[in-house]
Amino acid sequence: MVKQFLLASDFDQTLSFNDSGVVLSELIGFHGFHDKVVPPDHIVGTRFRYNEATGEVESIVRASAGWGKITVLEEIRATLGISHDHIIYMGDGSSDLPVMMHVNQHDGLTIAVSEAKYITKVARRTVLSDSAMSVLVPVLEEVLRWDSVRIRRMFASYGLTLREWDKTRTDMLTIQDAALSVPVAAASHTP
Repeated sequence: MVKQFLLASDFDQTLSFNDSGVVLSELIGFHGFHDKVVPPDHIVGTRFRYNEATGEVESIVRASAGWGKITVLEEIRATLGISHDHIIYMGDGSSDLPVMMHVNQHDGLTIAVSEAKYITKVARRTVLSDSAMSVLVPVLEEVLRWDSVRIRRMFASYGLTLREWDKTRTDMLTIQDAALSVPVAAASHTP
């Protein structure tokens, strides 16, 4: 039985940069990545209606930012017949929060590729790297259930080495002396 997944990303070139999309496609047995990614009809964005005489925007036909991304994702998912738990969504900004919460609610995989606190708190996984290939790691672990040895071997087969791979969860804290947090007016008050 072949499992189908919907991999959605809102940031430019995530899966085309350094051929990470090609690598992932080949791993799952699909060899026509560029045929599916390059055509403009596979790119969904905000659509405007323009005034033909002035070229100015008259109205929005479709807004796919923020909550609109959920609508677009659901249309694609339904058209492809993909179950909710087979959605992988990658995002890097605040406009990804609604769709990430939606995907999480339905047991899909969400991956943040940003250090922004608001998105890393919502995403199931966060990947920080200078290489676009890094987004493959959580997909290989979570979807294909590969262990770290197999993942390293796969990267090596493409001439890449995972030099640093810190699997940590970071709590970001600010701790200060209680005396320093007393309001100035209260601190200067004498009995």
